[in-house]
Amino acid sequence: MAHEEDALGHERASWQPSPGLAVAVPDPVQNPGLPPHRARVTDRDPAAMKRAVRTVYTLFYLSLAGSIWAIAAYMLFPIESGQIIDIRHNNLFIGLGIGLALLALGIGAIHWSKAVMSDKEFIEPRHATRGRDTTREGAVEVFREANEESGFGRRTAIRGSLIAALVASILPGITLFRGLAPENSPANPIAGDPVALLSHTMWKEGMRLAHDPSGEPIRASDLTIGSAVHVIPAPLAELSHHEGYLEEKAKAIVLLMRLLPEQLPAEHNNLDWSYNGIVAYSKVCTHVGCPVALYEQQTHHLLCPCHQSQFDVSRSAAVIFGPAARPLPQLPITIDDEGYLVAQSDFHEPVGPSFWERH
Repeated sequence: MAHEEDALGHERASWQPSPGLAVAVPDPVQNPGLPPHRARVTDRDPAAMKRAVRTVYTLFYLSLAGSIWAIAAYMLFPIESGQIIDIRHNNLFIGLGIGLALLALGIGAIHWSKAVMSDKEFIEPRHATRGRDTTREGAVEVFREANEESGFGRRTAIRGSLIAALVASILPGITLFRGLAPENSPANPIAGDPVALLSHTMWKEGMRLAHDPSGEPIRASDLTIGSAVHVIPAPLAELSHHEGYLEEKAKAIVLLMRLLPEQLPAEHNNLDWSYNGIVAYSKVCTHVGCPVALYEQQTHHLLCPCHQSQFDVSRSAAVIFGPAARPLPQLPITIDDEGYLVAQSDFHEPVGPSFWERH
């Protein structure tokens, strides 16, 4: 029964130190106790309490207004024109709205805890093991008391404004996701079609393979056995960043390697897509899109440094290790009349990670 009255009694019984460890000191540290409680202005003055409550829910509603403004600014200041001034206005006014929403929400929560919630000092004993049922029931009672003391259950203005502010605070972020999906235009009719965008690159029949990033075309005779060259379409080097240089390069980047022709067995390779032992494969890993840039010429293995997927170039870049689910797409190549390496066509399958409509 004594243990029922003392919630920690059953634990203290197991905490008895060995007599050999007990140390008696002549001047033990004295418990200073808690300082005298100081009543707040809101505790002494009901009018001050009402003003504090009004301040809290006003701040929460101000946070709500900031979130709504951020959503409105996204539509009022579009960036489709691509002009720097439009992008600056978009970033400025959306940022101000989100900043106001989060700042008002934080200040309101702090003011609520300091001026409105119950203000009293207490000591909470802690123990390392599961408490008794009475202790657990006491924990439930603590939550009930916390609800009562904070006023969350009965102060409907604060509760409603807080919930509205919290819900609204995530809406600007959700709205900004819309900007990740470009829209179709007469100049680019597939801009809003992710399946078409992911299924095709800028490689075309007769397009020369060029060094990355110089854009210098590559002759087949320039490649030595065991070499690996980072390659882009020759026209890509002429694009500016405003014309989609990075977007096109991210899909069209290729790694070009030269093996001995006998190291490409016909049963494992499409020899019509290579030239005299020269093969070209997408540099974009089929796992999550990292650059496959490490080539081991003795084993003819390509390694993705991100998650260690390995591909065997002598077997159509088949996956031999790691999380990648499919081989690297191969770019069909040949040479033109001047001996430069050129593409026979675009890739015959989407490059990079698999996606929802990959065929």
